[in-house]
Amino acid sequence: MAHPAHSPAPVLQVDGLRFGYPQRALFAGLSARIPPGVTLVRGGDGVGKTTLLQLLAGVLPAQGGQLQVHGIALEAQPDAYRRQVFWTDPRSGAQDTITPRAYFTAMAGQHAHFSAEALEDVLDGLGLAPHLDKGLFMLSTGSRRKVWMAAAFAAGAPVTLLDAPFAALDKASIGFVLELLDAAARHPTRAWVMADYAAPGDVPLACVLELGD
Repeated sequence: MAHPAHSPAPVLQVDGLRFGYPQRALFAGLSARIPPGVTLVRGGDGVGKTTLLQLLAGVLPAQGGQLQVHGIALEAQPDAYRRQVFWTDPRSGAQDTITPRAYFTAMAGQHAHFSAEALEDVLDGLGLAPHLDKGLFMLSTGSRRKVWMAAAFAAGAPVTLLDAPFAALDKASIGFVLELLDAAARHPTRAWVMADYAAPGDVPLACVLELGD
């Protein structure tokens, strides 16, 4: 259930979302209005946090319901919808053979508001500069996740989806990502939806989607 703390115009509208696996129904009519700022999708293992992000990204077909970002519906305009949303599955090996630099170039081509300046700031904050020309398969899990995070905060997408953003990060990087999220929480037009077990420190939340334990 969604618990919005305030009610500006929603960035992402979720209406009657249905999805399940043969052995388990995960969502049976989920509806939410995701406002600007940071939304937490909270829940324990196996409750569908990552699945929900994949559905919101439009990369996993829902079994019912509608999704819209600023009035652009996934069903009617799938390509336009996906361009409104930043999502990279942090567990995917799809980009293993390319370098972070090539990955950022690809993301800049997909997202019209990708900011090279923002990217430089995040690369510096996460200490990624020495790794830009290495194959992603050569990087540690933590460094790979930093690459995804750097792209997420540079993309400028209306909706940014983050799956367990602190996983495998060192303490300094966690602190830096918390600063980024704190700034994101105050953005007037963009929404960040993060899935995790608990709230991100003292970052103010615009909305919580509680999936249970």
